[in-house]
Amino acid sequence: MTFQAVLFDMDGTLINSEPYWLIAETELMAEFGYQWQLSDQSHCLGGPLPKVGRYMSDLAGGAEDWEFFMNSLVHRVTDKFHEGLDFMPGALELLEDLHAHSIPLALVSASPRSLVQAALDSLPHGYFQLSISNDDVMNTKPHPESYLKAAALLKVEISESLVLEDSITGVTSGVASGAKVLAIPHLVTIESHPRVRVVSSLVNTTLESIASLF
Repeated sequence: MTFQAVLFDMDGTLINSEPYWLIAETELMAEFGYQWQLSDQSHCLGGPLPKVGRYMSDLAGGAEDWEFFMNSLVHRVTDKFHEGLDFMPGALELLEDLHAHSIPLALVSASPRSLVQAALDSLPHGYFQLSISNDDVMNTKPHPESYLKAAALLKVEISESLVLEDSITGVTSGVASGAKVLAIPHLVTIESHPRVRVVSSLVNTTLESIASLF
């Protein structure tokens, strides 16, 4: 079997962005006298950003509203993205393999357009036919809208497409869309599902090896 399209999540799936988010979260919350913990990062993994902003605002005792925290975090992470990005192990090699097989590709993120564009600008080739950010949808992940929109724009059946995700939020979105999902968990545990397969890494992962899992 093959897939009509492959839809990549960005943070923690394509790019190793969690260290950037962790640094920015830690720096921002330190300004409000709070020491950001690994449990806080795990809680916020996969967003969506309004949820993260509200969580930080609560931890800061409402010193600023959730929009302040969300926007401050995005600005800090965008600056770090422009300083240079690291890609997740095996991600670029998988992209190259999918591109060689002429599989339509989309980057589907719950992050703002500024971060998505910074990631796209860092790629060595224009692998993706399109990208979806949280600015492009009414309902971001875990709602399935972003994946459904990507499939519609690519003119493919979502049920015959593959979503790659690392978070529970993203996997929930992919499953709700009707896609098949390859999960590469980071900091969290993701269980298998009739349409979800779980791997520990994208290293040595190819179109053929993914197809064999389904």
